[in-house]
Amino acid sequence: EPMVSKQWFVKMEPLAKPAIECVEKGETRFLPDRFGKAYMNWMRNTRDWCISRQLWWGHRIPAWYCPDCGKVIVSMDDPTHCDHCGCANLAQDEDVLDTWFSSALWPFSTLGWPKQTEDLSYFFPTNTLVTGYDIIGFWVSRMIFSSLENMGQVPFDTVVIHGLVRDALGRKMSKSLGNGVDPLEIIDQYGADALRFSLVMGISPGNDTRFSTEKVEMARNFANKVWNASRFVLMNLDGEETLEGKQLLLPDQWILTKYNEAVAQISAYFEDADYGLAAQKIYDFIWSEFCDWYIELAKGGLLGEDMERKAAVRAVLQHVLSGLLRLLHPFMPFLTEEVYKNLPGKQNASCMLADWPQVNDAYTFAAQSAQMEGIMEMIRAIRNIRANMNVQPSMRARLMVKANDGWQDAIAGAEIYFARMAGVSALEMLSADQKIEEKTVSAVCQTGEFFIPLGELVDFAKEKARLTKERNNVANEIARAEGKLNNQGFLSKAPANLVAAEKEKLEKNKQMLISLDARIAELG
Repeated sequence: EPMVSKQWFVKMEPLAKPAIECVEKGETRFLPDRFGKAYMNWMRNTRDWCISRQLWWGHRIPAWYCPDCGKVIVSMDDPTHCDHCGCANLAQDEDVLDTWFSSALWPFSTLGWPKQTEDLSYFFPTNTLVTGYDIIGFWVSRMIFSSLENMGQVPFDTVVIHGLVRDALGRKMSKSLGNGVDPLEIIDQYGADALRFSLVMGISPGNDTRFSTEKVEMARNFANKVWNASRFVLMNLDGEETLEGKQLLLPDQWILTKYNEAVAQISAYFEDADYGLAAQKIYDFIWSEFCDWYIELAKGGLLGEDMERKAAVRAVLQHVLSGLLRLLHPFMPFLTEEVYKNLPGKQNASCMLADWPQVNDAYTFAAQSAQMEGIMEMIRAIRNIRANMNVQPSMRARLMVKANDGWQDAIAGAEIYFARMAGVSALEMLSADQKIEEKTVSAVCQTGEFFIPLGELVDFAKEKARLTKERNNVANEIARAEGKLNNQGFLSKAPANLVAAEKEKLEKNKQMLISLDARIAELG
């Protein structure tokens, strides 16, 4: 049954009004903006706040009762006697303050308030609060009106709201469900950086995320990629190198341009508190553009005999790696700190204290970057052809190109990149009307049309035998499926989804048979 008892309340109307005005005026803003509406709804519909709690822990309510005259004394300092009757046998209220009342004082009480300490004057107010949407009313609103009441200022100018980490089924983690995850166990298995990165990447601001070990494994693999790429760069550096005075080739100009774009985008995402997109961008840039492309393209220069070319490649690698470590540091602080201090000239430096990377327009080469993108498109197309034909990596073949206007010089100068990245043995530039007598495979890109002699990719006899065997297997499968689907007994008894799956499989095999027949016909 309800038990009537006396409780202490905070009158909210005079506190809520300035707390509403500070957000309306923009003195405190919410990111994402939609959570400002949740705050305003809470504050405009607030009721007087009961702050009495019957617990064994917490801040004791600062109220004392006189047993002689019954006076209630509320005081900042512990009273020694009743100021009405002089009784010295005062009893303090046994209730404690609501936990959120104590937490609401956090922005200034932790800095020495009510004393005017050096820390209080320096650190209050602060800039950014990061918290979950589930405690906007419980904590954020109460910090704001408590600071306005006690300090006369808002406690922070920006409130960044994130979602909740739920279990794999989308449920909130709780002790009653027993679905919590011990972060120390995950850290022991995958590392703190991997756990940290997995909880950020791919998450839109303010939305919940589901925890899964697959995401942590992905982040661990990315950390390994960064570590291995960093080791490769550090092993090939020879002291501190700068970009000044270096002769930059097309791949260098491309990666520096893409690096400047990455710095601009990631910085903008940080300003908007869109950390998920920032993490995704740096993941894509490091894994694909830096590791899969530039490092592979740079190996030719590092292994060659041209010392000026070596110096240029080393300078580019050092410049980009240094910036990437700083961009990645908020997400993977341990890994980046360890690598950064091993960079030339950074032995006594800290990545955490280094300057945030800035866009340098002197190293943005839009036209050259576009040319490199065209050459990369050709390399991808050649790789796809080789993959579709099951060509062995050791097999090399000539590349014949009919270049579109404006691409002749760029393609002709990229022979070394085709050789290294696409298994090209020689590059032959053709005129637009030049005829090709031999059998080839071809593809069309923005740069033009290219051809690869078929005989240099495959052994005709072996490839024809392999394709014929595969064709016969597909034909047998088609015959089996047609026989099954023409059987009325099967159609009448089998579930509808099984019949549909058989029909779908039959259609795919028929399309495959057409492709195989065409490939065999090409071989003659």
